[in-house]
Amino acid sequence: MPSLTSSVLVALFSSLASPVASVSYSQTDSFVGSQFNSGFTYEAIADPTNGCVNYVNAATAASQNLTYASDDTFILRSDFTTVLSATGPGRNSVRLQSNEQYGSNTVMVFNIRHMPQGCGTWPAVWTFADPWPTMGEIDILEGVNDQTYNQATLHTSPGCTMPTSRNETGVALTYDCDTAVNGNSGCGVQIQNALSYGPPFNDNGGGWYAVERTDTFIKIWFWARNNNNVPADVQDGNPSVDTDAWGIPFAYFPDTSCSISDHFGAHNIIINLTFCGDWAGSVYSDSSCPSTCVDYVDNNPAAFIDAYFDFAWVKVYG
Repeated sequence: MPSLTSSVLVALFSSLASPVASVSYSQTDSFVGSQFNSGFTYEAIADPTNGCVNYVNAATAASQNLTYASDDTFILRSDFTTVLSATGPGRNSVRLQSNEQYGSNTVMVFNIRHMPQGCGTWPAVWTFADPWPTMGEIDILEGVNDQTYNQATLHTSPGCTMPTSRNETGVALTYDCDTAVNGNSGCGVQIQNALSYGPPFNDNGGGWYAVERTDTFIKIWFWARNNNNVPADVQDGNPSVDTDAWGIPFAYFPDTSCSISDHFGAHNIIINLTFCGDWAGSVYSDSSCPSTCVDYVDNNPAAFIDAYFDFAWVKVYG
């Protein structure tokens, strides 16, 4: 065997001893207070999930105080004063879509103090793009009727499934992401943390949700407000973040049997609050809630005084 020179030995040893460099992402967008109004568009559209909701435009949202911005707060809420007609469009609420689209090698961090709660509510923070589902959908924070835990879900065109065993702290509920099967349930993961959703989330001051998307995986994390292990770059909304230091995500979607680059395009961020509809309405009778979903939403406006988002900020990194 030929001998190795000392310089080659040093180089070989150095390559073996050096740790793999972590990936750092730099901040590209920040939304705080009134920046939500300039960075997002109010979508006054018919609800694609068939909810008992009337999404209003920016002028109406401002005049009815459904959105409100201060230096470090952005509120998005529904109407909570009006008894509705059974033949009307539904309860006034807001759906926002980011003006920018974000693709692969992107991290988003959502610092949320409060989320909508109550029977009939269906709040969501998610990303997608048209045409749907060809461009995919990533649900980051979503649930209905004050369910116990948050659920993160992917929705895709055919040919995207998740392995039954993977490195995540949440519990996988479904494995086929195809919208055409299983009633469009997607491939969902439930976080086993009672502080991740609804009244417990709000009573604890909320927390941070984060999503990392690459061509080989999608990861989603949650840290409650009182968690002692919140990464400093997350907690402070730093100019850069190192996701390798964030620990095991509660939801991990690898490319084992799903080409992330083929099933997900550049996405807009969506923040919305609807009522009843395809999910909240379909499970309403199993949710220990009174009356029927639409009747309850129409006739009990005061029940929705806590149906609001309070965002401290949203940061995007790339």
